[in-house]
Amino acid sequence: MERQNESPRGGFSFENAKRNAVLESKGLPLPKATKTGTTIVGVIFKDGVVLGADTRATEGPIVADKNCEKIHYLAPNMWCCGAGTAADTEFTTALISSQLELHRLSTGREARVVTAMTMLKQMLFKYQGHIGAALVLGGFDINGPQLFTIYPHGSTDKLPYVTMGSGSLAAMSVFESRWKKDMERQDAIELVKDAIEAGIFNDLGSGSNVDVCVIEKGTCEMLRNYARPNERGVKELNYTFSPGTTAVLKTDIYSLVDVKEDVMEISA
Repeated sequence: MERQNESPRGGFSFENAKRNAVLESKGLPLPKATKTGTTIVGVIFKDGVVLGADTRATEGPIVADKNCEKIHYLAPNMWCCGAGTAADTEFTTALISSQLELHRLSTGREARVVTAMTMLKQMLFKYQGHIGAALVLGGFDINGPQLFTIYPHGSTDKLPYVTMGSGSLAAMSVFESRWKKDMERQDAIELVKDAIEAGIFNDLGSGSNVDVCVIEKGTCEMLRNYARPNERGVKELNYTFSPGTTAVLKTDIYSLVDVKEDVMEISA
């Protein structure tokens, strides 16, 4: 039965997925998804959680933004790093952030990190990976420091240190070799910085600067551009040349023909 007065639904729409599958089965090449690059990490230390991310945003082989923010606000006690499609990570975290605010207003209590994790995984699972958001969620609640990873299909992990993105293998090698339980605050920050820099220098999709977010009980400190390992230095040589440096081998002079205009009167 046809519903004629049905209002358009909000959210994402994948109504053309079956159509695209049929076209692909008939040999029509479909557009390929843009491969993105990012390094995002998180680590639990003695008194809280440290999150880290690089600041390079890419459009295929093009660096679209050298200093974008990949650590997104969710609630006063939790933040979330995003890898994948930039728009998906930004709008997904913004949507869950608004839902967490309503949750705090209705309950009168600070939201738990596992609540945000459940909201995120249920939303991503609903879209079966079509939303390209790979997330590292960190926060501090009544259960202490919490750290989760949420994959685009909705699966999750809960670990003391995590990495995601195309530079995650390089970052994980730093964590695997240097992470210790109950680390001090500054040691954890330096470990996260070194892990992100490993991704920056070993993954073409990651680059520019290092952002760090430190979440402790009752406080959250965002260290924007904590490290700048790729600042442009001063040019060693002067590349201005005086006239005549390059010899002129041949000169051709062409005369330009005047262009005549024909004006026609058009009656209304």
